[in-house]
Amino acid sequence: MNSNPQSQTSDESLDQACAWVARLRSEAMSSAEKHEFEAWLSASEAHRQAFDEVVELWGDLGALAHMPIDQLFPESVPSPHTQNGKTQEKKRVQPIHWGLPQWFIGGGLATCGVFLAVWVGLQWLGNSKTDQQIYITQLGEIRTISLPDGSEVKLNSNSEFHVSFSRKERQTQLLRGEAFFDVARQTARPFTVAAGSASIRVLGTEFNVELNPKNTRVSVTEGKVSVSETEKTPGLTPDSVTLIKNQKVSVSDQGLTQVQRTSPEEATDWTRGILVFERTPLKEALQELNRYLATPVVAAPQIEGRLVSGTFAISDPDNTLEAITTALDLQQDRSNNNLTILSPKHN
Repeated sequence: MNSNPQSQTSDESLDQACAWVARLRSEAMSSAEKHEFEAWLSASEAHRQAFDEVVELWGDLGALAHMPIDQLFPESVPSPHTQNGKTQEKKRVQPIHWGLPQWFIGGGLATCGVFLAVWVGLQWLGNSKTDQQIYITQLGEIRTISLPDGSEVKLNSNSEFHVSFSRKERQTQLLRGEAFFDVARQTARPFTVAAGSASIRVLGTEFNVELNPKNTRVSVTEGKVSVSETEKTPGLTPDSVTLIKNQKVSVSDQGLTQVQRTSPEEATDWTRGILVFERTPLKEALQELNRYLATPVVAAPQIEGRLVSGTFAISDPDNTLEAITTALDLQQDRSNNNLTILSPKHN
């Protein structure tokens, strides 16, 4: 006789959750069965908790993508994924008809647990290393990284990027430079990026992160991205904002700026080997240019706000600096071998 009724109830809820996951995964549910599932899910908090636990486990195994639960959970529906300018159609998974024999339901938690534990064990053994992966690009180098989850990260020149994945979360950190992210969607395992004063969290989308000396700029080209300040004071919730396609925001020690409009061309010009400035303040233009220059350049305070427009090749940053200097009628002070200073010409 079981002396712990609460444990028995929990086991029963997990058994039922396992059965529902299998039925949802079969893609053969009728409308009546879906209503039955919704009723079961809303009947008690224990049902919801049990289902969440089983779904999270299936999500870690890569099976969640095969479960037709988008209509039941609209917030989990991914945005159309685009690559190379073309929309990719989602591959249809052939239905898997689980007969739900009595041994599966009646076998209790042990049957479901053993089945899932075998797969978890295999995956855990195959990915037992938790060492952090570090990627660094040299000056003038642009590199594309394929991550274990199917995501891709393109690192700009002079960048450093760390990756630390676990079964529950995909954690990354941009320590310097710039990166464009094409994140594979995994509902049960969020993808996070720490970059300067910004903390970024997504399920699966495309966005650019530009880490500057005094701020971090996040631009979204597809889907949704949650951007918040890095937590400073324990107990205080950092300010955050949700960005959608063609929106950007900057985060600094002073907080988040207002959300602004952007475009895929503006956000990802560097991935095409060019820099595009459209009435860009000189200070910001030089921050981008410095990713490619052997000797960094800064503007004197009185000219930081001058506007720069034009399209320049990344492959020749020195010529770009010369063009900007001429266009704005400036002079270069190279007396310091480690820093070039732009200032107004003396008449």
